[in-house]
Amino acid sequence: MTFREIDMAALGESDERAPYRLLNSVVVPRAIAWVSSRSGDGVDNLAPHSFFTVACAEPPMLAFTSIGAKDTLRNVRETGEFIVHVAARELMGAVNRTGAGQPADVSEFDDAGLDRAPGHAVSVQRVAASPAAFECVLHQIVDLGTSAMIIGRVVHAAVREDVFTHPKYPDHPSFDRLQPLARLGLSEWALPGEVVTLKRPSWGVDT
Repeated sequence: MTFREIDMAALGESDERAPYRLLNSVVVPRAIAWVSSRSGDGVDNLAPHSFFTVACAEPPMLAFTSIGAKDTLRNVRETGEFIVHVAARELMGAVNRTGAGQPADVSEFDDAGLDRAPGHAVSVQRVAASPAAFECVLHQIVDLGTSAMIIGRVVHAAVREDVFTHPKYPDHPSFDRLQPLARLGLSEWALPGEVVTLKRPSWGVDT
């Protein structure tokens, strides 16, 4: 079996975006944080970020990375608030549209034709059509090279009622109902697919 051995520093010297493209194509699928924020001037911003994960369970925190100083990062620095939405399959066109690099004075809500809903615990507007949204207050911003990781503490969640369908666990949101999109490399997206249930083993019990 043959492998291509890649010196990441040398790769970056020949093309500064090559390491980014390699990581983007291999670290897949990546969940999408569809983040709404509001500028200090009151402009509602909305953008997809695919470097995204749960950062802490207690207290509940989410983290996403801004590649460069984009509007989301600037807004969060100014206001200390944001909302992370599930980027659902039915909203794929709108999610993609909100990543078009609109000017800071243009609201992606309006550009993509999305209805707003008021935040419950924050002043940021929510995407009314998203099946789930987590309202966050800023915990920390970690500057990393040309990027910045934004960590927010979740203070409120809004989850559409029909997402809760599990007969045994009524408070467990259904993946099938959420239909979350994921990002791959290049311009590729991953649609919700097969779900496999596999019980985690307990050492000494299942061994």
